[in-house]
Amino acid sequence: MMSKKSRQISTVRSVMAVFWRVVAMVWRTSPWAITAQVVGVLLSALLPLATTYFAALSTTALAEVYAGHGEARQLLIYVVTTVVLGVMSSFWGVVQAYVEQLLRYRVESAVIDEMLARLHSLDFWRYDDPATIDTFDKARRFTLSFPLIFLQSITIITHLVSLIIGLWIITSVSWWLGLIALVAIVPSGVVQFRLSRLQAQHWRGNVNTRRRMYWMENMMSQPSMIVEMRLYGLVQHLLVHRARLRDQDQLRMIRYERRFMGQRLGGELLQAAAEVVALVWVTLEIVAHRQPIGQFVLVQQMVGRVMSSVDGLISIFNSIDEDIANLAEYQQFMALPVVAAGTAQLPSLRDGIRLRDVKFAYYGADRSVLRGVSLEVWRGQHVAIVGENGAGKTTLIKLLTGLYMPDSGQVLIDGQQLQSDLVPAWHRQLAVLGQDFLRYTFATADDNVWYGDVSRPRDDQRLARALRAAEAADFVAKLPKGGANYVDKWMESGDNKGVELSGGQWQRLALARNFYRDAPVIILDEPTSAIDAAAEARIFRHLFKQKDKTVITVSHRLSTIKKADIIFFMADGKIAEQGTYDELVAARGAFYEMFKAQM
Repeated sequence: MMSKKSRQISTVRSVMAVFWRVVAMVWRTSPWAITAQVVGVLLSALLPLATTYFAALSTTALAEVYAGHGEARQLLIYVVTTVVLGVMSSFWGVVQAYVEQLLRYRVESAVIDEMLARLHSLDFWRYDDPATIDTFDKARRFTLSFPLIFLQSITIITHLVSLIIGLWIITSVSWWLGLIALVAIVPSGVVQFRLSRLQAQHWRGNVNTRRRMYWMENMMSQPSMIVEMRLYGLVQHLLVHRARLRDQDQLRMIRYERRFMGQRLGGELLQAAAEVVALVWVTLEIVAHRQPIGQFVLVQQMVGRVMSSVDGLISIFNSIDEDIANLAEYQQFMALPVVAAGTAQLPSLRDGIRLRDVKFAYYGADRSVLRGVSLEVWRGQHVAIVGENGAGKTTLIKLLTGLYMPDSGQVLIDGQQLQSDLVPAWHRQLAVLGQDFLRYTFATADDNVWYGDVSRPRDDQRLARALRAAEAADFVAKLPKGGANYVDKWMESGDNKGVELSGGQWQRLALARNFYRDAPVIILDEPTSAIDAAAEARIFRHLFKQKDKTVITVSHRLSTIKKADIIFFMADGKIAEQGTYDELVAARGAFYEMFKAQM
């Protein structure tokens, strides 16, 4: 087992490793900021000390002039120097605030952009892997701290410089005053360090509790979710549960504070005693004319600065230690292999799509979802895929679109095996609408349609045709701003106030987006579940008139299935039956049993 000393050394090394990594990132994004921060360390540490030093000289000179022994000219020089140093300190504070804000923006933007780019370059199976997503969440928290770690590291150096110079100045007055100050700060520092370490360990160990509490809090704050909670009488239960989680997290922190309260008070008392001894000694020395009167100001200020520097060092070091806890997850996430950008070209579908004995299981699953699926879809054919829930229909769509690669078997596009280098080119030929389609609530109605193909400037005529084909033109035209209207009631810009859409209206917008894409292969997974039967019939009548389109649809509505050229009936991860509607009804098999109530 690693000793406490080894763990502390490891932490220091981790902090240094992260510091240099951040420095490298800052240098890439803003090299001038490194120079500014180096200058800032010196100014932040030295200006307050220099101001105190000249304030002490001013006090001594003032006393001498008052007694008739000093020179007024020298006094004015000290006073002006003190004021100038104070003004310089204030000016640097303004500049430093700007530099830090710009630095945080530059570094945070660069790091988060890098992380999001990697997230969207992973294998698709990782989006179903809780461990990968959990690692991403932790790594993202670390990236938000990336620039802060650099700034905190700079602050640590500032405190160190201030501490060293402060002790040196105190020692220059009297060596034993420096020794008293050093002895006084050690016990308090040790206690504060131990407390901060315990709190940091508790913070890291209680992540899941806080996550549950925050998610519960977020859910209870969403107006769209309040209705069900109130109807089901869940509000009080969730309030009590959230309070229990909150207490589990925060009361432990309070108990740590109470446990160390006596030791902290003892440390503060020791520091106060050291300050009193130092001030009494310098007072007696001044009275005895062995020290100039300004030394009282110097000693009083320097002792206070030395003690506050130690407190600042411990506090910042342990706050960085909390961020270091997520460093491993950040490094682990950034080390995940990414999918190489496919550069292979794929001509527009000429022949068709074939699946040969395809088998597939999700990552970490014990059982295969697809177990030897073989089928053929010819160009221009209209295909329906049906079956009970859990039969593997949506998974089959994911393999057809290249989101997942089969564990065994082949997916062939015009006889060419679909592999990762072909996937981007294949995606350009697809218009896919799944059950969990995206609702771009931050955008307008027209934008929601245009997002079907942003590779080219928006074509308003093409957009209008897509809206009509999806039976969405009428309700979009009735919006206060028409297609330019926001489609979420929480969105607002000037007089453009967002409106709330129904589930069916959202589904029609998503269908319009699919039609706007104008791809040769259209794949629809339960596309009209929230649309009335008459509108659905009109939509599919328009869709199936397009003989140049290959249409693959997953549906449970018999009116849609009847129009298909061929139906594939799935059961238990296999194609159990296939044929035209009339053939499957005549066979009186599993397809007939499933749909006979609708016939």
